[in-house]
Amino acid sequence: MMKNHIAVVLLLLSGSVQAGFLDYFKNESGGTKWQYVANFSSAVLILLLSITVVIMLVRHQAARRANRELNDIRKSLEDRVAERTTTLACANEKLEAEVAEHLDTTARLKGSEAYIKSILDSMPLMLVGLNEDLEITQWNSWAEKITGANWAQVLGKNLWEAYPTITLTQEQVQEVMDTKKTLTIKHSQRSQYYFDITLYALQGNRETGIVILLDDVTKRVKAENRLIELDKMASMGELAATMAQDVGTPLHAIVKHLNAIHSSVDQADEIPDSMRGLYDELVLATDSSKQALAIVSNLLEFSSHQGAALQQADLSEVIDHTLELANKILITPTGLQFKNIKIERNYQDDLVKIPCQVAELQQVFLGIFRHACFALGSCKREGFTPVVKINIDRFYDSIWVKIHHNGLGLTSEEQQDIFEPFFLNENGEAQGLGSQRLSYPYFVVTEHHNGHMAVTSDVDVGTTFHIQLQVV
Repeated sequence: MMKNHIAVVLLLLSGSVQAGFLDYFKNESGGTKWQYVANFSSAVLILLLSITVVIMLVRHQAARRANRELNDIRKSLEDRVAERTTTLACANEKLEAEVAEHLDTTARLKGSEAYIKSILDSMPLMLVGLNEDLEITQWNSWAEKITGANWAQVLGKNLWEAYPTITLTQEQVQEVMDTKKTLTIKHSQRSQYYFDITLYALQGNRETGIVILLDDVTKRVKAENRLIELDKMASMGELAATMAQDVGTPLHAIVKHLNAIHSSVDQADEIPDSMRGLYDELVLATDSSKQALAIVSNLLEFSSHQGAALQQADLSEVIDHTLELANKILITPTGLQFKNIKIERNYQDDLVKIPCQVAELQQVFLGIFRHACFALGSCKREGFTPVVKINIDRFYDSIWVKIHHNGLGLTSEEQQDIFEPFFLNENGEAQGLGSQRLSYPYFVVTEHHNGHMAVTSDVDVGTTFHIQLQVV
């Protein structure tokens, strides 16, 4: 700024103005009046300094005013920043609270989903969820175990595509979907498995679909059946004992009288020809009465051992004793007596004893021998000789018994029904003869002794019964 003022002065001193102006500082002789120059310069300097001071004061006031304005602006900005910071802090706190709440809600939802999934997977039954298009939406671990297909493989698939062997029809599922009524279906295959299938529709307005529960109740049903059978056997044992006693009393009296008549006839010197036929009938009646006594004795023995504890027994001895009993009591309507059948035994040496119910196993083998006796008595092949072959062998921890006869074999339908119980149809007519059914032996072997029983047969060759019993 100072430089600008000096430049103005110098401009004033320049040119013609400068020449006239300089004459003022010279004397008559042409010399310079230095006193005038000094005074003039001081005045000019003072003037310039005054102007500079004024300008500086004006500028200082302007600067102060600008600083005040800047301070006001800065303070305003600071206030606004502080306000915005406070607002952002509050917003951040709210956002953090909302985020924390959201995370907590998410965690609780995940926990609930995991808990529900754990419940579904821990259920000891198969659970399948279907949407309105009958596509799979739920598939628990038990379903994976039964079907062998995991959740990722079946999700979104049609039920019958994912599980073709399910014992449900699409019509049944659709009926539950339409009617919103719960449906329970019992499915079973005798002595193998039992299922309770429950279908119910979802009741909410947001979701539509159906839930299918397949409950494997095999163990429970078998336990219930076992209790029922035990009750039946107890009742049967009581009935057998009562019948044996009721029949035994008059039967013993009949045998006693027949023996007395037979003894009186034997004491006679000679039997008239007219009485020969009567004597033969007497002999037959005596033999039949002895057979009836053997049957009564067998019933009493069976009833007396009902519910007895398991005992170690040699299976070959049990079968031999049963053969002796069969020789006494088994005879067919055709007149074939079991004692006239050729028996071929093939027992493995040093057979171990097994825990069993001896009386029950005797009834098992007696039932098989009875069946064989009737089949042998029904065979009409030329030159036929009735034979029963019995093999007993041990394989690892099991005893295997094979009983084969060469009589009339079983058809495929008879093989399927032979282990089914004897029953009457709705007209009261017998379905299968008792001598042709072996449901009781099958029950004793499979349920009471945890064994296996099967049959193989050919109509023209004969029949073989296979029995497996555990050593321990």
